[in-house]
Amino acid sequence: MKRPLRQRFFIFSIKDFIISFLLLLTAAVIAYSLQIIEPATTGSTTVPLLFMLAVLLISRFTSSYFYGVAASLVSVVAVNYVFTYPYFQFNLSIAGYPLNFLIMLTVAIVVSMMTTQIKEQEKIRHEIEREKMRVNLLRAVSHDIRTPLTSIEGSASAYLENHDVLSEEEKTELIRNVGEEAQWLIRVVENLLSITRIGSENARISKEPEAAEEIIGEAVVKSKKQFHNVRILSEVPKELLLVPMDGVLIEQVLTNLIENAVLHGKSTKNVKVILTRLGKNAVFSVEDDGNGIDPQKLQHIFDGGTLPTDTDSVPGKRSMGIGLSVCKTIINAHGGDIRAENMRTGGARFQFSLPLAENADLPLRDIEM
Repeated sequence: MKRPLRQRFFIFSIKDFIISFLLLLTAAVIAYSLQIIEPATTGSTTVPLLFMLAVLLISRFTSSYFYGVAASLVSVVAVNYVFTYPYFQFNLSIAGYPLNFLIMLTVAIVVSMMTTQIKEQEKIRHEIEREKMRVNLLRAVSHDIRTPLTSIEGSASAYLENHDVLSEEEKTELIRNVGEEAQWLIRVVENLLSITRIGSENARISKEPEAAEEIIGEAVVKSKKQFHNVRILSEVPKELLLVPMDGVLIEQVLTNLIENAVLHGKSTKNVKVILTRLGKNAVFSVEDDGNGIDPQKLQHIFDGGTLPTDTDSVPGKRSMGIGLSVCKTIINAHGGDIRAENMRTGGARFQFSLPLAENADLPLRDIEM
């Protein structure tokens, strides 16, 4: 929400005051040093431009109009009084360029206010994006929760109403269906809790250096228990890759991507989770040998909308709209990026990268495309 004009103009902050003071002091020190080294700097545009740069940076890194406008006034006074001959006295004569100083003050104030307005517009844009994510999430939730609940209710009713006439195999199948749908609901709730956890503006991710191969191993083991008919393998480098992360959340990303590869690949028989290093990033890839992704959906696949399943399966039963939206939210919160693509050899690849620990000094390993 846009703040009132008075609040946008002045918000007292020790941090903003220190930033403004240090930037103006830096500009003054540089200007003074230049005049000592090269006296011809006196009267040139170099000094005013230095202070203009300081005003611009102050406007960029402080939270209200006040500091940029105040820095503008201080800059004009400093240029006129300290860095214009005769020194340490105001020169208001025609030779003292009062019009130039007036122009400098006007430009500095305008630049300060424009920079602050741009920051306000950026905050509004982020708020709009956050609201869009909430709308998409709500739409996906209504779909992903209603369908398994309907299935659970149907299976339970069939079991209770036909208990005496159903065979043991049919009873087992109904109970198995209830269990599978309940597990699906658990995963949906886990995704919702993750978005709630990191979706707020003040949320912070608790990151600790984790061995990336261990997180992959845990995700693969969990996925193998869920999908018995699909071959799920992992491929990791010999060197240890330490990545600052919330291990639980990144494991959730991997399980969501593996699940998506199995359920939406339609013909998926093999899934491979690959870990490589590219520069200062660890790159995680989930590849499958399924039918790939509809090219029209690639650009919006992480937006949070539902992804309908193939007509050969139960309609809408396994939509991963929430899961993929959660993946993007988690990876972005870790300072990484995520993308999806179709491979030339067939199937799809979901790939995300995370920054390595700062002390990681390991040999590079290229990614095979």
